[in-house]
Amino acid sequence: MLFIIILIGVLFVVLGTAKLKLHPFLALLISAFFVGMASGMPLLSVVESINTGFGGLMTSIGLVIIAGTIIGLILEKSGAAYRMAEVVLRIVGPKRPQLAMSLIGYIVSIPVFCDSGFIILSSLQKSLAKRANVTIASMAVALATGLFATHVLVPPTPGPIAAAGNIGAADYLGTVIVIGLLVAIPATFVGYLWSVKVATKIRVPEDEVEALDYEEVIKSFGKMPSTFKAFLPIVLPIVLIGLGSIAALVGDTESTFNTIFKFLGSPTVALFLGVASAFLLLPEISETTLTGWIGESLKEAAPILLITGAGGSFGTVIKNAGVGEMLQEMDLGMFASGTLFLLVPFIVAAALKTAQGSSTTALVITSTLVAPMLVTLGIEGAVPLALVVMAIGAGAMTVSHVNDSFFWVITQYSGMEVTQAYKAQTVATLLQGLVTITITMILWWIFV
Repeated sequence: MLFIIILIGVLFVVLGTAKLKLHPFLALLISAFFVGMASGMPLLSVVESINTGFGGLMTSIGLVIIAGTIIGLILEKSGAAYRMAEVVLRIVGPKRPQLAMSLIGYIVSIPVFCDSGFIILSSLQKSLAKRANVTIASMAVALATGLFATHVLVPPTPGPIAAAGNIGAADYLGTVIVIGLLVAIPATFVGYLWSVKVATKIRVPEDEVEALDYEEVIKSFGKMPSTFKAFLPIVLPIVLIGLGSIAALVGDTESTFNTIFKFLGSPTVALFLGVASAFLLLPEISETTLTGWIGESLKEAAPILLITGAGGSFGTVIKNAGVGEMLQEMDLGMFASGTLFLLVPFIVAAALKTAQGSSTTALVITSTLVAPMLVTLGIEGAVPLALVVMAIGAGAMTVSHVNDSFFWVITQYSGMEVTQAYKAQTVATLLQGLVTITITMILWWIFV
């Protein structure tokens, strides 16, 4: 009965967001109240679970999400994202334009939302397509799949951070980042292959229109920051978190040296040092940048914080409703190795993503659902939990279609028709998801 109650709660979230267009925050809260009361929890315990679940997740990752959003917006508005793209294009060369766009997407989407990343780089990919004499669709798919890979797998993007927080991996963000960066490589590569093998055959009306010259597009971005300043807000937090993770494992963990590195490597401190380095990108110190830009980024962060917090509430209610005891009574022997278990979050996240469109929502809900199973199966530690996040992320990219805002951004800015985008983008995300879960299971088999 408890399983049926939870299933009804999840179905309400899916149908509420997909059909009724209810905001995920309200859908998750309503489901949390429903599951708590329908399962027989004392009414006051339902309220307490919702409050503690929301607050607990905000305590561990709330500031990290805010800091990551501020970094992303400054990179977007200062021209740093263009500078990073220009550097990658210079390194890869004009003879491999799709590969260049895949790598640009892979890098830019670590702090910048994939929708925004595609929009701000749209003119760049179109002009490069004309310069290299390749179709716009192939460049669009290469960029979109590169953006998508790191968007669902690599913190400080909110989705992976939320998933890590929900399953108890908030203290292992360094490991999640490193493994996410590695797993995102084959996901990006399969998107690149699809762009050159399939999307090159798709032509859109804009392929016949003369576009701005590549050099003119670069100049239109205005004075761009230096390469060092452009990459620093991304590289600095990743390096600090990595050093903090190493300091926690080696040497005298109580020494002053280790304590300093663990402090600097804590996700909150590392991300806010990233924000400080992003201030070097501000074109001017004024109310427009210090108040306007920061205020805009906080508005972008607010819905993510609310959805993530509500997901924490939903997960806490499920846990306190007795799902742990239910799982202990079930025969989970077939999942004892963990490798097969990874298919559970993958399938759940894929079903949620396909049904309601949002990768972030799929990451949040799936992680809350599988968290009790991890305790029952004894899955703990940095690498196992990081690989669970990868499995959830693999599902959260399977698949992007008409109920996904990113799908419409791609069609509108590339000129592809819906049927063309299904062939080019939707199938590409399916392949990305399948490759990602396969790589994740192989890594589990090797390291766990």
